[in-house]
Amino acid sequence: MPTKPLFLNSPVLTQDLFAPADKQSAPLSVTALSLTLKTLVEKSFANVRVKGEISGLKKAASGHIYFALKDEESVLDGVCWRGGSAKLGVMPQDGLEVICTGKITTYPGRSKYQMVIETMEAAGVGALLKLLEERRQKLEAEGLFSPARKKPVPFLPKVIGVITSPTGAVIRDILHRLTDRFPRHVLLWPSLMQGEEAAEQVAQAIRGFNAIPEGGLETPDGLLPRPDVLIVARGGGSLEDLWAFNEEIVVRAAAESDIPLISAVGHETDTTLIDYAADLRAPTPTGAAEKAVPVRQELQLQLSETELRLRRAADRLCREQENILSGLSRGLPPLDQLVGEQQQRLDDRTERMENAFKTFFFNKKSVLNASALRLIRPDVLLERCQNRLIQAALPLEGQIRNMMTQTENRLQTAFRLLESFSYERVLERGFILVLTPQGKPVTTAAEATAHSELQLRFSDDTLRVSTNGKPHKAAKKQKQSFDDKQGQLL
Repeated sequence: MPTKPLFLNSPVLTQDLFAPADKQSAPLSVTALSLTLKTLVEKSFANVRVKGEISGLKKAASGHIYFALKDEESVLDGVCWRGGSAKLGVMPQDGLEVICTGKITTYPGRSKYQMVIETMEAAGVGALLKLLEERRQKLEAEGLFSPARKKPVPFLPKVIGVITSPTGAVIRDILHRLTDRFPRHVLLWPSLMQGEEAAEQVAQAIRGFNAIPEGGLETPDGLLPRPDVLIVARGGGSLEDLWAFNEEIVVRAAAESDIPLISAVGHETDTTLIDYAADLRAPTPTGAAEKAVPVRQELQLQLSETELRLRRAADRLCREQENILSGLSRGLPPLDQLVGEQQQRLDDRTERMENAFKTFFFNKKSVLNASALRLIRPDVLLERCQNRLIQAALPLEGQIRNMMTQTENRLQTAFRLLESFSYERVLERGFILVLTPQGKPVTTAAEATAHSELQLRFSDDTLRVSTNGKPHKAAKKQKQSFDDKQGQLL
């Protein structure tokens, strides 16, 4: 790039630029020409005031504010840098007619000129009233002015927090009125009441008082108590002078305050948005002090009157009760007569009770004697029961004996029948029972030939034989023993 733009501030160079172009001279770059125009415009319009309506308001992430000022025929781009946006007297808003002060410059990147705005004010009271009404409707729609949110102001606060200028007449009026009515401890939070930084300081003061803990805040100078009520106070002024109390930051801080807040801004005819958000509105700062505390002398007088009425009522009640008691005492008989009658009645009832007890015990004794005569001696009663038992047992013994005889006869009959069915009786008639060596009966010849040895049971003994018809050696001995026995018997 050429080095000529570094010397654009040189008058000679500037004059040369606007001289007739020489076909032999070197051409200018676009950047050089743009910077030259920028310098000329800024020098020619270093301080201008422009009136117009805000349109196309846009806040960038960097904090810069961009918008356009327009009238019926033309449009002028405007920009407010982040550092200057906090110093504007009026917050920009679409449709608001304002008067801006600043300088005209160019933006070489787009070959456009624009106004760098340093201050801004509303163009007349009508514009401010329009902005005020729109802001009021917006905050009211959010519920910041709802009566349900308002807190009651304490009847007699111990500590009162005041937000106002420390050098104005407002704080003196408040202190003077509090001293006349009911002296209280006052905490002053100094703040600007007018100007660009007034709204921010008032909001910080409200939030600062609310940040004090319930038990107070320990400081190097001692314990800082938490106020029971806050007063935001300012003297009268024009709409522009009181505009700080119409800012959203102040209204929202007042609505969010946990401490009851009294608004005392301007005179009785002045109304700001903080009046709607406050818990109580006072027409003047002096009126705020009057609403914050009662009159001590009036309270003392009221207490004296109440005490006097209470004493008179107590005296009157005592006299009435004394008259009632006196009237009742005149209608009562003498004490000796009352006691004598009651004692006589007691003696009569005592005598009747003694006679009743004697009669009762005599009747009970007669009933007991009659019951005793009807009683039977235990030994006689036992003897009677024993006789009845013996008489009842005699037929039972005969029946048992007959039952046992019949049972014995049935058993003998069954035994004889069982004996007649026994196989041993069959063996006595000459039959033989053939058994296997294991003692199981043999009923067929096939079963007999299946065993090499059989047992033959007679009525008196058992013989073992082989299946070939020859007796077993042991069987032979048994038969010889049997024959010997038969011979001896014969």
